[in-house]
Amino acid sequence: MASQSISFFFKFVLKREYHAPKIFNTAHCSKLPAVMSVDEVRNIILSVKNLKHRTLLSLVYSTGMRLQELCNLKIEHIDSKQMVIKVVAGKGKKDRMLPLSPLILTELRAYFRLYKPEVYLFNGSVKGSKYNPRTVQHILSKAIVNLGLESKNFSFHTLRHSFATHLYDNGTDLITIQHLMGHGHISQSMQYLHISTKRLANIVNPYDVLSANTDNKIKDISCKQ
Repeated sequence: MASQSISFFFKFVLKREYHAPKIFNTAHCSKLPAVMSVDEVRNIILSVKNLKHRTLLSLVYSTGMRLQELCNLKIEHIDSKQMVIKVVAGKGKKDRMLPLSPLILTELRAYFRLYKPEVYLFNGSVKGSKYNPRTVQHILSKAIVNLGLESKNFSFHTLRHSFATHLYDNGTDLITIQHLMGHGHISQSMQYLHISTKRLANIVNPYDVLSANTDNKIKDISCKQ
């Protein structure tokens, strides 16, 4: 589309010959992100024995928030009355509301009683300071290695993709997923159509229909004979 617009401008406005650069003609590569199965997510979370670390990963999977959003999350952003979590100044400096799971709220309360964080929900080495994003990544990476899943290229962002994919598997519409993920365009959320194994499992394969019809015809011929 960009190439056609530039070509039109040169030919009909500037009245000059135009040859499109080869870069415009290269094939578009769209690699689907890795996604954990529900069992893999469960095993990863349960394998983490430290309450703070386990609560942190559980919160990510239950909200789909980004790494920086997690580290920037303050205690005041947890609204247990309305059962929502407010993400302040997420990507694009936009705020958004996320649902607060009742089970996660119970886990957060247990964590809060033990660790007594200040200002930020997850404090760093000093109370009142935010958690280091690299430490969060290390927590997940260690759990992945301990479970022998390192070959699957899972990362922190995989938890976020898994949240969205499993939402779609459970019937959540793409507009809602777009809002929860903080995507600027619906096209970003449509990737979960392609990686939803539940959606693929529900597709009726035309070959199966063909085979079923063929088998029925064979049975009809056999009965007539």
